[in-house]
Amino acid sequence: MKNILTLLLAIATYLPVSAQQTPAAKQTEAITIEGATAHLGNGEVIESSLIMFEDGKLTFVGDSKMKIARKGNIIDASGKHVYPGFIAPAKTLGLIEINSVRATDDQDEIGELIPHVRSLIAYNAESQVVESMRPNGVLLGQIAPSGGRISGTSSIVQFDAWNWEDAAIKVDDGVHLNWPRSFRQGRWWMGEERGYQPNKDYSKDVETVVTFLKNSVAYGKGKPTEMNPAFAAMQGVLDGTQKMYVYADGEKEIIDAVNTLKTNGVKEVVLVGGYEAYKITDFLKKNNIPVLVQFTHNLPVFDDDDYDLPYKLPKLLVDSGLLVGLQNNEASNFQTRNLPFYAGQVGQQGLDKEKALQLITGNSAKILGIDDSYGTLEVGKSATLFISEGDALDMSTNQLTHAFIDGRNISLETHQTELWKRYMGKYEGE
Repeated sequence: MKNILTLLLAIATYLPVSAQQTPAAKQTEAITIEGATAHLGNGEVIESSLIMFEDGKLTFVGDSKMKIARKGNIIDASGKHVYPGFIAPAKTLGLIEINSVRATDDQDEIGELIPHVRSLIAYNAESQVVESMRPNGVLLGQIAPSGGRISGTSSIVQFDAWNWEDAAIKVDDGVHLNWPRSFRQGRWWMGEERGYQPNKDYSKDVETVVTFLKNSVAYGKGKPTEMNPAFAAMQGVLDGTQKMYVYADGEKEIIDAVNTLKTNGVKEVVLVGGYEAYKITDFLKKNNIPVLVQFTHNLPVFDDDDYDLPYKLPKLLVDSGLLVGLQNNEASNFQTRNLPFYAGQVGQQGLDKEKALQLITGNSAKILGIDDSYGTLEVGKSATLFISEGDALDMSTNQLTHAFIDGRNISLETHQTELWKRYMGKYEGE
């Protein structure tokens, strides 16, 4: 045993340690970006722009023809494009590193009704998965737990930090609820018929949620002698200081979820998923429900769905007047870095290119409640933005030259770029 431990120690000592790039220092010098096409994230475009920022805040956003003194370090971005940092909502980024290694998986805790479980304190700011977001312009994310009926509480972070305290830009912004399904797929491996069949426990599952909500309301109105962490954690969604993110796809589930939550005192509801939301847009507009769309790159769920329904769903919802963001949950967190290309694909479904951009910038910021500082390029907001050689929604042209978070000039090096350079060097030398 002693020899084995010695061998393991020796291996650990000589293996290269790969951690996230050192976070950038606070901005100390004014920066001016001149000549780029600026996509403001609110639908507006400035063909030849002038953007200046100091102390992490945007101080000027306008046309480069403006006769105004340029300040600090001047970046000539002629022929390039400037965008606000892209936002990835409702992700488990930083909560899981390697799916097959349990010790790196903090996305799901034991329990079904656990709103008091805070994802933020488990967030790994040095995750190699997180750092791989930045070269594609994904600079912010909502870190959300998963699993159970009520998974826990999310927080919003920026992707260049020493630890979770440095990363947080909005703490405990909302609670995440997985609404029961009225139909479920048959478990053929247990002798059930294949295909969809009614969920016999649907009413009971819904009643469990209703009872929990009612108990939370009663807890908030009373003077409990002992603290109940779960009920206490629900008070924010009841007084409107936090949002309830409800995951539901079917028409019935969406209607039941919204009506149940509103009836039981939840002030602000955000729908995550919404596969059949296009069928009930008037209902969603009446209740002021924004939608974070999932799975745009997917096959239709039902045989009689349009073959391209998942691809065009965001456009259908935007055209109906709903506030829509793109969540696009994939099987792997690594795929989150492709968020801008999913938005670009939505633009190919007939949605205006700048409106498609809003799905991952201004709209997502509004839905998450951080639009006072992030999501668009406007004077007074955070200087969280990047410069790309070309169209950032096109994977063939989105090549970042600079990226800034709160005015800090962040590194675009990652484990992936290091490997790319390593092997490019290998083949160039042959």
